[in-house]
Amino acid sequence: MDFLKKYDIILASNSPRRRELLSGLDIPYRVCVLPDIDESYPDTLQGEEIPLYISKKKAEAYKAQLAENTLLITADTIVWLDGRVYGKPADKADACAMLRALSGKSHTVITGVTLCTKEKEISFTASSEVSFARLTDEEIDYYVDKYAPLDKAGAYGIQEWIGYVGVTGIQGSYFNVMGLPIQRLYQELKKF
Repeated sequence: MDFLKKYDIILASNSPRRRELLSGLDIPYRVCVLPDIDESYPDTLQGEEIPLYISKKKAEAYKAQLAENTLLITADTIVWLDGRVYGKPADKADACAMLRALSGKSHTVITGVTLCTKEKEISFTASSEVSFARLTDEEIDYYVDKYAPLDKAGAYGIQEWIGYVGVTGIQGSYFNVMGLPIQRLYQELKKF
């Protein structure tokens, strides 16, 4: 990985899944998270425009603090179904409502990623189609109570119990559904 040796790589994310995935690339990095970054976006944005906008907005919040050799990675993931965004649920009731909406349907998981230094910035999105079996209220309640998925877009983690019993198919990157399209990220880092 000599092509990255000149950079101090920062992952700007609290997500343990993103950390796990980036660690899998065997590149040195550190985590730095600024508090209270505004993740709002204009209501006119649709689908992949939303996480792309938010990943760029997150990068912008860090730019003034970047040293010359720093490479920052920011990301945002949403679930998109029937023209509606399913982000992180507000509470358990919201999580259950989201899972009921996803039950028996296919939805799109979209992650926007921004890579930036003081001189350069690139952004991209990755999309994965996920199909869910019909879930019972008992299954939804069990998952939400036991796994508390309030920090996950669409109120689920594909790598958890709900993924084992509920996901019937996936087209695209599994890792994107976890929150970071790691293979695409690796390709973009090589080009950077």
